[in-house]
Amino acid sequence: MQQPTPAVSRHAAHRAAKAILISLLANLALALFKGVAGVLGSSYALIADAMESVMDVMKTLIVWGGLKIAAAPPDECHPYGHGKAEPLAAIIVSLSLVAGAVVLATQSVRAIMNPQQPPAAWTLIVLVVVVLTKEIMFRLVSGIGDDLHSSAMKSSAWDNRSDALTSAAAFIGISIAVLGGEGYESADGYAALFACAIIAYNGLRILRPALDEIMDKSPSFEIEQQVRRVAGGVDKVLALDACNVRKMGLDYFVDLHIWVDAESSVRAGHAVAHRVKDAIRAANPRVRDVLVHIEPAEYLDDELVGPRPVPDGPSTP
Repeated sequence: MQQPTPAVSRHAAHRAAKAILISLLANLALALFKGVAGVLGSSYALIADAMESVMDVMKTLIVWGGLKIAAAPPDECHPYGHGKAEPLAAIIVSLSLVAGAVVLATQSVRAIMNPQQPPAAWTLIVLVVVVLTKEIMFRLVSGIGDDLHSSAMKSSAWDNRSDALTSAAAFIGISIAVLGGEGYESADGYAALFACAIIAYNGLRILRPALDEIMDKSPSFEIEQQVRRVAGGVDKVLALDACNVRKMGLDYFVDLHIWVDAESSVRAGHAVAHRVKDAIRAANPRVRDVLVHIEPAEYLDDELVGPRPVPDGPSTP
């Protein structure tokens, strides 16, 4: 029987969706705000920053779509659920960051080679508002991403931090261009070029954990320790063997081998396995399912001995 989507996963998905909606609306407002200010204030860096916010809206929609798909319950074609959509969304966002950095760097080089008139001084006030807003958004989304262990949410958070750094670099560049006067017009472009390096770095920074999750890399060791501690405390469990944990979207799946008395009946071993599964899921509601493999164990000279190897061929009568 397929496991339904647990309530904790639905609650986690709701928290993520709420944070993403706030981020989406904020990015829409910032894109319009920076775009108008950049055109009126003749700031190349601010116009480029507005373009980055438009990209943020698209990337936020990708993250939202990935989380929505990941929260969908299992079906006949996807018995383990749709959790891989979540790190896949993070990969798309990270690659978009790198691509955006390349495009913005190209435009920055052109601005340096062909300097224009310096930006208006009042655009600095716009950038201060943008940096503060983006930093608040980073802390909000990052906190939820850490709580949910969501690679997509973390990538979205660092996207906001990249924008804050981009805007901070633009602030420095515009300040130099305004205060320096003639001959310093290209400072605006150099600031944007510096921001591109930061954006590309953050894109690559969030790419690796998303790829690890796609490749079923084990999550933090603390989760496995908790699983072993809980399973080892269940009555009739003599010892633990292999324990594998993998992350699927916002949930975890556990494969566990336990030792039980070799003289136990199949019914008794089955009951122990169910108690182990229930105990693990009760201790961590994020665990969607637990597959428990029973290994026969016995005592020889007061020493616990695990499963004996099965002969290769048929037994001799």
